[in-house]
Amino acid sequence: MERIKVALEKARKERGEAGTGSTAPQGQAARPAGTADISYTQTRVTPVSPEIMKKNRILTAVEDSPFADAYKMLSTQVLQRMKENGWNVLAVTSPGEDEGKTLTAINLAISLAREVSHTVLLVDANLRHPSIHEQLGLQAGAGLSDYLIDDAELPELLLHPEGLDNLVLLPAGRPVHNSAELLNSPKMVKLVDELKHRYPERFVIFDLPPVLSTADALAFSPYVDAALLVLEEGKTQAEQAQRAVDLLESTNVLGTVLNKSGSVAA
Repeated sequence: MERIKVALEKARKERGEAGTGSTAPQGQAARPAGTADISYTQTRVTPVSPEIMKKNRILTAVEDSPFADAYKMLSTQVLQRMKENGWNVLAVTSPGEDEGKTLTAINLAISLAREVSHTVLLVDANLRHPSIHEQLGLQAGAGLSDYLIDDAELPELLLHPEGLDNLVLLPAGRPVHNSAELLNSPKMVKLVDELKHRYPERFVIFDLPPVLSTADALAFSPYVDAALLVLEEGKTQAEQAQRAVDLLESTNVLGTVLNKSGSVAA
């Protein structure tokens, strides 16, 4: 409990150093130094809606926004800790519903893709209630659930959101009810291992369901290198955060993101 209280207090003190703000698309972000040009010959390139992304507070090419700066801070801290341990697979989750984990996962993925010499794969692993495609203004289509259930070919499911350099998306696909079983299945474990080792320069982020709502995050957490816990200021209770940390004992909790304050406690 004390660990969570310290994290929350640290985040509150940092408030004001990195605030939130709205973003507006201003062209395509520059490719990170040292990253070769990527040709998406197999991955489908799909247009995204700047208007919808702006409405949903999705980070785009704005470099001078406090909102963007907050995610730069977060991505820098996450990258440092992951590199220190030789990790490249991260889960983003939260104790409860509607605490900002999906928004954090998307913006973190975009920020990492823009700032480091890595590609980033963002996986919507919220198989019961997928939403990443909605946040980006994309149509629902086949995805992870179709790969796990129907043996759909993975390259046919991957999407590159146009204008978001070095970022590839694996949507969740059709919603399913047996999500915990699928995320804990041998096929899913094999997929995580393949994603981790096939492209060592790739950073993989999984957007997971809330820890306290379903068994999904608990079932899947042993297969990732680390987890980031998103809390909402004024909503998430300390005991909920502590319980979530306790349930995630099989993985490394990097720290917490205090949503709706613009602060990061790591």
